[in-house]
Amino acid sequence: MSDTGSRALRTPSWARAVPEGDGAAGRALLAAFALATALDLGSLLAGWHLGHVLAKPLLMPLLVAYVITRKAPRLLIAALLFGWGGDLALLFDADPAFLIGMGSFAAGHVCYLVLFGRGRTHPALGAAYALALTGTVALLWADLPADLRIPVAGYSLLLTAMAYRSSGLGLRAGLGGALFLLSDTLIATGVADWPQLPRPDFWIMATYAAAQYLLATGALTPTQAYGRTVIQD
Repeated sequence: MSDTGSRALRTPSWARAVPEGDGAAGRALLAAFALATALDLGSLLAGWHLGHVLAKPLLMPLLVAYVITRKAPRLLIAALLFGWGGDLALLFDADPAFLIGMGSFAAGHVCYLVLFGRGRTHPALGAAYALALTGTVALLWADLPADLRIPVAGYSLLLTAMAYRSSGLGLRAGLGGALFLLSDTLIATGVADWPQLPRPDFWIMATYAAAQYLLATGALTPTQAYGRTVIQD
């Protein structure tokens, strides 16, 4: 049996790449993702709620379709789809929907963590993320609703771990992880009723859309494919 064949047998089915499509389709889907993102952000700036409701649910499916054309690992597709579930849940302004959305995003972070594997990361960056996590949770704690304190703290730990581990794939994915952390921190400050930037939803969605794009495209780097750089000892 060839080395390629034996490696395919050793690779779990959830980590294998999906069949690759053609480049023209990928470019069209990426352009559609950019257009939907622009529509969503423009709607938030203009205060057009319907535009946001129509555009936001399109973002992750378009990004999923794009990464499929780029022969994406199934774990990446799962992470983006869990993100889509979180997007849909957060369209509803209710505590149960917030918890469902947080749970869906948390499942996506688990997928990202498994996908990133044991790539090299810098200890100083880990210390910085640990300090940011501790400080943010400590500052937010008293202002969060009592029933959300533990879930938010647990989610923050998982999100911070994902952001830190993303740096093992390189600058692009690492920046995506950092922006995801920033986006969700902005959400948490809103839940804690802290003073907000003008049009806070715009900044949340701008950092989130950029984060998912950078994480997805960073995970597609050929040298970071499952079974090679990411999980090497």
